[in-house]
Amino acid sequence: MKRTAYFISDGTGITAETLGNSLLTQFENIDFEEITLPYVDTVEKAQQTVERINKSCEEDGGAAIVFDTIVNEEIRALISASNGFKIDVFSTFLKPLERELNSKSTYTVGKSHAINEVDRYRARIESVNFALDNDDGARTKQYQHADIILVGVSRSGKTPTCLYLALQFGIRAANYPLTPEDMEAPDIPEILKQHRHKLYGLTIDAFHLAAIRNERRPNSRYSSLDQCDFETRTVERYFKQNRIGFIDTTNASIEEISTRIMADGGLTRRIV
Repeated sequence: MKRTAYFISDGTGITAETLGNSLLTQFENIDFEEITLPYVDTVEKAQQTVERINKSCEEDGGAAIVFDTIVNEEIRALISASNGFKIDVFSTFLKPLERELNSKSTYTVGKSHAINEVDRYRARIESVNFALDNDDGARTKQYQHADIILVGVSRSGKTPTCLYLALQFGIRAANYPLTPEDMEAPDIPEILKQHRHKLYGLTIDAFHLAAIRNERRPNSRYSSLDQCDFETRTVERYFKQNRIGFIDTTNASIEEISTRIMADGGLTRRIV
């Protein structure tokens, strides 16, 4: 079964997209074509959007699913007149909140994704810069400033996880790749031992790792299954003998990995 899903907003559309995606993933037997339409902030754009929704309804033979976070009442009314199945995020949640809090919402466009506090925005940027500066063991002298140091073999997901932690939570995350040279020793490098309380390990299935590496360096020792198996077994032994928490990233999303690291590491987000 195929259905079209629209995420519509007169702002960035991030809120509608995030909530909508979370709900739609619960319906695995349906193939959704997902379309995000941000900045639908004029009557003309709203009318064009309605035409597009109605066309999708005709082509799919069923109502398009419409998630919207439209603040402007006139534009919201136009979108509501479409043939789609509407889920008005703001009306669904804000109205009950207004009653409970006995207070009227400001209904401000883009409020949740605006730079409301300069300090928080600066914390996000500084965290991203820290992750980039401390990628792949580049600057171990800055480890005393890190909130977390991710350790694992090459291509196990360290860099994207560090960047996600920085962007979403304002966490200063560094990462150190354990190389075949490191694995000639019986234990992790001394620089890591000095910060063992900050270490968190990433491991990955050897077959999956070999497939990833083969795309980068095909038919090389680096991407061979034997090498990948040796490296993953060795780093897992390091993690266990040093009592370092770790997660298997083979089938986990960046969001899942990052959330687990936050929980296991007792980290607190710096930005909202």
